[in-house]
Parts: sequence; C-alpha cells; structure tokens
Amino acid sequence: MNRVIHFEIQADDLPRAKKFYEDVLGWQIDQAMKKEDGGMDYWTIRTAQEGSKDPGINGGMYARPESGEKFYLYDCTVEVPDIDKAIAAVKANGGEVKLMKGQEKSEIPHVGWFASCKDTEGNRFGLMQPTEWKAS
Repeated sequence: MNRVIHFEIQADDLPRAKKFYEDVLGWQIDQAMKKEDGGMDYWTIRTAQEGSKDPGINGGMYARPESGEKFYLYDCTVEVPDIDKAIAAVKANGGEVKLMKGQEKSEIPHVGWFASCKDTEGNRFGLMQPTEWKAS
C-alpha cells in the first residue's frame, strides 16, 4: 500500500498557528526556509521524537496565499492519549470543537473517541483517542 508520508497546513498567521499546534499537540515546529533567502517562509512539523517506536508522519506549514486557491483544511486525524484533555487544550488555545449530536466527542464503536476541531486558522482536523483500534 502507499502510505501518507507528509502533510501541510496553510495559515494566515504563522506564529499563531505554530503556537497553537505546539501548545495543543506538543509538536515541534521549526522554520526551514525564509522568503528573504529566495524561497518561501516554510516551517517543518515534527510529530514525534527522533527514534520513537511510533514515528507518525511529519509535515510542514506555510502562509495561506493572498490570492489564488485557499485551503481551510488538511483533514488529518491526530491520535491523543486523552480526548478530554485534548479538547480542553484546543479550546484554551483559541481553536474550536464542533458539536456532534450536542456533544464535543463521539464514540466510534471498536475504534475510539473522536472530536472534530478547527485550529486558529480555520483549518479542520480530528482528534482520536483509540479504544480497541490502534493506529499503525
């Protein structure tokens, strides 16, 4: 099978988005390229420690273009150990949690607890606390 190996997030405010993901999910985000060096402002996102047995995938973040096609989602689901703490962190850091049937989270039988969220930039993403199912 072909695996997802990278994701990207567009942001209106890069420092704000960086802070959101570092504070909510503990990701390490570092600037890799600078516009003044002839490229674009681009930030790398590391979602796990080097050498971790559960490496996950890494990604990048860049400024949402002022003109042309704009995206407001990357529609990834992030595994978290405690869905309630993750939901609280999203809200405390300026994100939103979508209500589903009046609840902030819903159980997917034999899979886990899921919450649909938006970051500070309006991008949609999911949170998942696995129960029986484990991402691999």
